[in-house]
Amino acid sequence: MFVKASKPYKPTFSGVTLLSIILFGVVSCGQAEQVKKVPPAPAVSVYEIKVNEIGSYREFVARTVASKEVDLRARIEGELIERHFEEGSSVEKDQILLQIDPAAYQASVASAIADLTSKVAGAGGAARDLKRGREVAGDGYISQSDLDKLITNDAQAKAAVKVAESTLAKAELSLSYAVIKAPFSGRIGKVNYNVGTVVSPTSNTLATLTATDPMYVSFQVEESDYVSYLQKHKNTQKPEDLSIDISLRLPNNTKYSEAGLLTFADTKIDEGMGTVELRAKFNNPNGIILPGLFVTLIIEGKNKESMALIPQAAVQENQQGKFVLVVSDDNKVSLRLVTLGRRINAMWVVESGVKANEQVIVEGLQKVRNGIAVKPVGKRVDPLTGTISDFLAQ
Repeated sequence: MFVKASKPYKPTFSGVTLLSIILFGVVSCGQAEQVKKVPPAPAVSVYEIKVNEIGSYREFVARTVASKEVDLRARIEGELIERHFEEGSSVEKDQILLQIDPAAYQASVASAIADLTSKVAGAGGAARDLKRGREVAGDGYISQSDLDKLITNDAQAKAAVKVAESTLAKAELSLSYAVIKAPFSGRIGKVNYNVGTVVSPTSNTLATLTATDPMYVSFQVEESDYVSYLQKHKNTQKPEDLSIDISLRLPNNTKYSEAGLLTFADTKIDEGMGTVELRAKFNNPNGIILPGLFVTLIIEGKNKESMALIPQAAVQENQQGKFVLVVSDDNKVSLRLVTLGRRINAMWVVESGVKANEQVIVEGLQKVRNGIAVKPVGKRVDPLTGTISDFLAQ
């Protein structure tokens, strides 16, 4: 018995069409899901680069030095009986500071005055005797030998007066040393001897008086730089005519309000260090600068040029060097290598790599890379502190 083989199944047009629609729908749904998963452009904070007038610039580690300083010492022996100042206070020139018991020296002055009076009286008598002797010597009433004695007595009496005058002057000078006055205006430090202590010329310093206005700032310059400085300013006669501005940064990283003036350069080079010592003068009316501070002395040329400034927060570094991320007009990120100059507070001076009005990223750096699109949001940067804030923030 033979069985007739069945024909192979062929899908109809309607079946093929339905299958295609289903597959197309699946693919379309997958593509739609992929489109929905594309992330939006990340938002980043940007700073618009500005330019400032900036001159050549050098910083030096420096030390403040008092313009005047004196150790007050006892010049006579005696007991300290008075003190007329508070330690650490300001005093004026010729102000009485300390008093040594003057009793013994007053007695010496009185004795010297009495001795001088006696010597003056004696000299007067000797002068009168000599006058009478000369009047009668011509008539033979007195011998030449006696006249010579009268002349000698007169000369000795006059010399005795000179000695007595010198003794009185010395006694008065010693008495004046009992009062210790300020030789100049300034601030006085700690007192090393209390009232009631007996002091003498062999005693240590009683106290130290320091003039704080003006204040000197001493710093070292390499010999090559100093020679260049001399060549550049060889025709300059006065310090104020130098084409430089001198300023000071204090230990708390704040800028001192007064400008400085170069007043001294040493006459020789330190052979061991190859440097020369220079000194600048700063007015110090409020006593903010104290002697012995380590400070930063800044010298900037008066001839300035426009240079770009960028926040420190924008600067990164890789194997190629320092760089910033710049946002272009079409909101694309590009990596830009930069050559930096000096730092001014929270900003860097840029010598090359960027220009004015370009935008650099200061926040959101970790979210971006070279070439991607971003959503830039303009921010303000405080040039002193580097604080980043919105433009609308007060």
